[in-house]
Amino acid sequence: MATKIFVNLPVKDLNRSVEFFTKLGFSFNAQFTDETATSMIVSDDIFVMLLTHEKFKTFTPKEICDATKSTEVLVCLSSQSREEVDEMVRKAVTAGGTTYNEPQDHGFMYGHGFSDLDGHIWEIIYMEPSAINQG
Repeated sequence: MATKIFVNLPVKDLNRSVEFFTKLGFSFNAQFTDETATSMIVSDDIFVMLLTHEKFKTFTPKEICDATKSTEVLVCLSSQSREEVDEMVRKAVTAGGTTYNEPQDHGFMYGHGFSDLDGHIWEIIYMEPSAINQG
């Protein structure tokens, strides 16, 4: 069985966050969804748990970071093409997100990103297949 990853992110308004990420093309697992949390499906092995602040606080004794002022995590997703990178960022901005920098073109790797409604940074990258298969 492959290792799965569950990224847990606190959100201020769960319904708005679900609406935002739905506009980006993500779907959600109804089995793990209630009024306090949802499981966003990124791939067969990657999930993002969007949790209300109240629910998130049940998992940690620490304060929740205000992601609009501090960075607690950088979520980076790969894509199939440079165009897909740009399209995801365009969808995010149209849905109410913001960009925090200009696209970065390093030849073998192209990336851009956005901040979601709560300020979490999502980087989207495309890597040339020849760069991935070396080593």
